[in-house]
Amino acid sequence: MDLAQLTHDLEALRDEALAGIAAARDPGELAGLEIEILGKKGSLTVVSRGIGALPAEDRPKVGAIANPIRSSIETAFADRGALLRASALETRLAGERTDVTTPGRPVARGSLHPSIEAMAEIAAIFGRFGFTVFESPEVEDDVTNFQMLNIPPDHPARDLWDTLYVDLPGHLLRTHTSPGQIRVMRSVEPPIRALLPGRCFRYEAVDASHGFEFFQVEGLMVDEGTTMGDLRGLLDEFARAMYGAGRKTRFRPGYYPFTEPSVAFDVECLVCGGVGCPACGRTGWMTILGAGMVHPVVLRYGGLDPERYQGFAFGMGPERIKMLKHGITDLRLFMDNDLRFLEQLR
Repeated sequence: MDLAQLTHDLEALRDEALAGIAAARDPGELAGLEIEILGKKGSLTVVSRGIGALPAEDRPKVGAIANPIRSSIETAFADRGALLRASALETRLAGERTDVTTPGRPVARGSLHPSIEAMAEIAAIFGRFGFTVFESPEVEDDVTNFQMLNIPPDHPARDLWDTLYVDLPGHLLRTHTSPGQIRVMRSVEPPIRALLPGRCFRYEAVDASHGFEFFQVEGLMVDEGTTMGDLRGLLDEFARAMYGAGRKTRFRPGYYPFTEPSVAFDVECLVCGGVGCPACGRTGWMTILGAGMVHPVVLRYGGLDPERYQGFAFGMGPERIKMLKHGITDLRLFMDNDLRFLEQLR
């Protein structure tokens, strides 16, 4: 190979390499082309090896041509690589750009159970009148659950509660929250304004209006000179706060061993407005709770003198309150853990 031919090959390779570099579309293609030209077995390396076959006096002349050609090719690779990498980065950033003004994905959050929410709502209403929430145990002794509430062992009222007893002698799962009255009266000096929410248990068949496990909210007020008029006024305000202003209410005679006199508290039917419909049994009224003046026997068991103190008590089922407010017809829905139902009351 003579000097003229080698020079021609180097210049042709330069032109072909620069054209290929300019046509490269991405960094990967450019890297492959660089190996083909500048690698150990690349075309420029192969042509450069021919320099050794030239006469000694021609080698410097070819070197003066070959070195600038290699340098120009390397510079072209560097410039084209920087351009392609910058373009690829811009494309990637445009595709991965986050719009900070876009609303975030909603997070699935839980909520309180409707029974718990109902008890909280009831507590909030009575809290405006100075009532404080107290807790009492779910496992009670027979004396507190029955006897101190004027229900001795041979009293026929025991037939009203189908009781679940536990292995501990003389103890049971409380059938109502009323034994909490005794505990409050024995621990708090009058005046007393107490609210006792909690879970109760009875051995009953489960249907649309009954369950073996349910919640109750017990209210107790004891002071000097407390009257039935105070009870009526308080419950009227509760009914209006829960079901809306202007809701009509009434007392009906009732019976509870631990209150005397006893009443059932009704509100105007929420479905028909008092006209009469199947929901209210054509009466125009719906019962939401039972109440009455605390029996003197219960006051004595609570450590209070009935000649000095009088009080009233009331009890309601929070599920019942929720059912009437939202038109729910089956109590079992509250314990079925069906999200289709629970999410509607979120």
